[in-house]
Amino acid sequence: MPVENLAASRIGESWPAIDPAEVDRLLCCPGAPFEVTVSQLFDQPTRTWKNAVPNLAALAEIGRANGSADFLVYRDERVTYEGWYRAAATLAQRLRALGIRKGDRVALAMRNLPEWPIAFFSITAIGAICVPLNAWWTGSELVYALCDSASGTLICDDERYERLKPHLDAVEELDRVIVTRATGDLGGAVALEELIGTSADYESLSPISLPAEQIDPDDETTILYTSGTTGFPKGAVNTHRNLTTHIQTTAYFAARALLLRGAIPAVPAPPALLIAIPLFHVSGCAAGMMGAIAAGGKIVLMHKWDAERALQLIEEEKITFTGGVPTIAWQLVDHPARECYDLSSLVSVGYGGAPSAPDLVRLIHQHLGAMPGNGWGMTETTGTVLSHTAEEYMRAPTSCGRPVPVAEVQIMSADGESQARRGEVGELWARGPMVAKGYWRNPEATAATFVDGWVRTGDLARMDEDGYVYIVDRIKDMILRGGENIYTAEVENILCAHAAVVDASVVGLPHRTLGEEPVAAVTLGTGSSASEEELMQWASEHLAAFKCPVRIIIQTEPLPRNASGKILKDEVRRLFG
Repeated sequence: MPVENLAASRIGESWPAIDPAEVDRLLCCPGAPFEVTVSQLFDQPTRTWKNAVPNLAALAEIGRANGSADFLVYRDERVTYEGWYRAAATLAQRLRALGIRKGDRVALAMRNLPEWPIAFFSITAIGAICVPLNAWWTGSELVYALCDSASGTLICDDERYERLKPHLDAVEELDRVIVTRATGDLGGAVALEELIGTSADYESLSPISLPAEQIDPDDETTILYTSGTTGFPKGAVNTHRNLTTHIQTTAYFAARALLLRGAIPAVPAPPALLIAIPLFHVSGCAAGMMGAIAAGGKIVLMHKWDAERALQLIEEEKITFTGGVPTIAWQLVDHPARECYDLSSLVSVGYGGAPSAPDLVRLIHQHLGAMPGNGWGMTETTGTVLSHTAEEYMRAPTSCGRPVPVAEVQIMSADGESQARRGEVGELWARGPMVAKGYWRNPEATAATFVDGWVRTGDLARMDEDGYVYIVDRIKDMILRGGENIYTAEVENILCAHAAVVDASVVGLPHRTLGEEPVAAVTLGTGSSASEEELMQWASEHLAAFKCPVRIIIQTEPLPRNASGKILKDEVRRLFG
């Protein structure tokens, strides 16, 4: 829909044009595009999309049908769908020749480059398990995930390779490293360009097909790491079905928004997405990349986030969708040069991953001429479980939406034995085809989190009479900073590893655009000394930058604790005013 029509759409008494329950019935009934059926998952009957793409190899074939259309844009590089497919198929054949088989783990560590989707599909389309690693991690953090996943192959960019070089001897099961865009000595690694060339070469590669492999929708395809309260990351094991579920989910919400507005859904033009969030996140990979490929969309990547460059790209590439986290939306809305750019192509700005202010919902529509979108999910749900968009979101801006048609949610008591009544606060549980199989090689954590197909999210929430869910707090001591998970125990452990520190507590403070920022209070040992600057430098040497506290208060008194010895974090927050 043209942006001028969106901006003029009536959000008053005429909305909704159709009862929301009737919209769901029309879209999801037998024979409809978003028909819902029941499959047996986790030994439980589970709602699934009947017309879901069965696996990532099938999705790659769908993508190839877009031929010479642009798929990936990065700086002055453009890769067509055919070029992407040929590069992925060529690399997949090379991986097979190296002995990589179904179920083998191949790690992927790089910033958002055209090579990321190529490597991802070359791995997953042959039935191997891709292990996307957080490109912001330090060398030791990367090594932990490589060892934990027992990855035999690593595909990375030059920056990650240089970060890992001093630690590679510690990764016993790593047999080979493939590096793209290398500028230094490769040592024993292989240049990716030797295998598939550069982006300019992809379309001239031999038009071979992906290797044939029998892949079931519920075969394992990725291990996505999410930090745990012990400070050690846990690898959520995802299936092909987990990832491809989001293709139908994304399209469903677009069609729902049109019907609620009184418009008739039609086959949309291919979208143009500015993906400013990392592809190693479920939001970038599952919620963004999967749907874009199925729709023949163009994905524009950035070397790093810069709000004005994003505004330029929206104008130059006719971007229709962008977002990711509230931070991105805030910076676009607030940028002083916003009115210098033609943003009329922009249809929607969506986000999740961090608390957002209700004002942001209104300002997206007012200043960008686009409709807002919001969703809730987590690594363990491979992305979206709850969502709402456009006028529906503007009517309930403090909610994170309603369950997608193939998801079930329930608000449970603390003991997990009974459901809370509507309006009461309890722990949010979720079930559906997007829920991960469990944690990699961690049966204890799996048993504690995944129960008969349900995932215990650790979030406190309530549900209103209309089925909208509101996140009110988090049971776990997790901080969400601009969409990045920060677990306080990990940061506290690093601070306490400093020779002068005997106790530490990390809490999150509200931040207008990032959602939250980490701050810390520490107690020093008797006779010890350390400045705030010294402790912040210590943290930066051992943690990814986004995890580092922005303020550290040094206490002369012990940190406040209750009778059982647990730190009273509410009292710690009061130390910061």
